[in-house]
Amino acid sequence: MPNTPDPPHRITLTEHGPLLMEGPVEITTPDGSVHTSDRFTVAICTCRRSAIFPWCDTSHRTRTRT
Repeated sequence: MPNTPDPPHRITLTEHGPLLMEGPVEITTPDGSVHTSDRFTVAICTCRRSAIFPWCDTSHRTRTRT
C-alpha cells in the first residue's frame, strides 16, 4: 500500500558479541564499500576481528578478557 511506513527493523545488542539485525540489510563500511544480505537475521561484527567483516564469523570468541 502506498504511504504505508515500513515496519522498524529490530536490532539486538549482545554482550561481548555481534550486533544482530533483522534483515534484509545493506551496510556501508567506512571505506565506502556496500555489503548486502537478504537473510532474516544477520550478525554484524562489532569487534572488527572478523575475516568476513562486516559480518561476524565469531572471531570475538578468541579474545582474552582482562
